[in-house]
Amino acid sequence: MFISNAYANAAGAPQGGGTMELVFMLVMFGLIFYFMIFRPQSKRVKEHKNLMASISKGDEVLTSGGILGKVTKISDENDYVLLAINDNNQITIKKDYIAAVLPKGSIQSL
Repeated sequence: MFISNAYANAAGAPQGGGTMELVFMLVMFGLIFYFMIFRPQSKRVKEHKNLMASISKGDEVLTSGGILGKVTKISDENDYVLLAINDNNQITIKKDYIAAVLPKGSIQSL
């Protein structure tokens, strides 16, 4: 009618070497983070900086918003570029938003 007391077994001995396994696992995660995330991202940033430095007047560019235009003026003091979209329209954008420099004649071929 009454429930008898339940007793647990004695605790097992702690396993040794857990600290080294933890350090090894953290080092492996660090290496994976470096080679899969940090390194490719820094490579892309470096390529984009080189692209922005190489932009000159007359280049045909593609913006990150999908606008195609020809560079008509570069303002070095505040990093803005004047793009001619067609004969009548020009827009001013920040250099950071240029995604690619297209080969000459790309806009005419569209």
